Amino acid sequence: MKIIALSPSFSKNETLQKEFLTFFPDGILNTEGKRFSEPELIAHIHDADAIIVGLEEINDQILSACPNLKIISKYGVGLNNIDLDACRKRGVQIGWTGGVNRLSVAEMALGYMLMLCRNLYITSNELKNGIWNKSGGFQLSGKTVGIIGVGHIGKELIRLLQPFGCTILVNDIIDQSGYYKKHNLIEATKEALYAQSDIVTIHTPLDDTTNKMINRAVFEQMKSSAFILNSARGGIIDENDLKFALQNRLIAGAAIDAYIEEPPSDTELLTLPNLICTPHIGGNAIEAVEAMGFSAIHHVREYFNL
Repeated sequence: MKIIALSPSFSKNETLQKEFLTFFPDGILNTEGKRFSEPELIAHIHDADAIIVGLEEINDQILSACPNLKIISKYGVGLNNIDLDACRKRGVQIGWTGGVNRLSVAEMALGYMLMLCRNLYITSNELKNGIWNKSGGFQLSGKTVGIIGVGHIGKELIRLLQPFGCTILVNDIIDQSGYYKKHNLIEATKEALYAQSDIVTIHTPLDDTTNKMINRAVFEQMKSSAFILNSARGGIIDENDLKFALQNRLIAGAAIDAYIEEPPSDTELLTLPNLICTPHIGGNAIEAVEAMGFSAIHHVREYFNL
């Protein structure tokens, strides 16, 4: 039985290495941190019985080259990088636990909000360059926060926001009216949410309905004093339109953790002073990394009754 872990962050974590090799002593880890091209990936996993994937793209062509593959276990929560229809067609099982890193991502989103509202990011960078800017921004408390996507992470963020007394507008494709009523949330159309929110934060998957969902038309609907956050998936925000919006002050600022291309190469976007950009670390708190890794190992063990 051949079991391969592809994710570099999984493979380099000593706790997860020990757990992985305890149950799969002949397993293969990606300790060199290699990012595989499609031909390299096929050559690496063509005879694997199970793989643990992070952000690696697994499409039908790759699956067709892996006749022994029985299970793909997800290190993380998003499944948009795996062709689920192709897996079903080929009888490849998916090992996945939703929301395993919810607190890690929600805490970062809250951190973004505080940094942007209180002007912490801009003034810190300016002070390092000798600029003494006393502009302290505004308080998060009492402001209007719009949350698009009220799943595991959205709900965790709502819990963390409770002490701040914010008005919270929510939008989701699933009817959750009972939950909204219980937590004093206001269900809103996307258009109303964009127009009324001081902060808009995205917590949806990336699919055909959300690809470039946040674009110039959306920025033009938002308050010029508002902020937008994306700690979900790259591609939900049109990055060229975001750059235009920040450069032309259609909105006051933004924070993004996920990109269409990773790592991103648009230095003009990345160096904008009113953009916080982090290297896709929302789910990478130590506790979340280990929880995601243990979950991925568990699904493989469960499949093979180990």
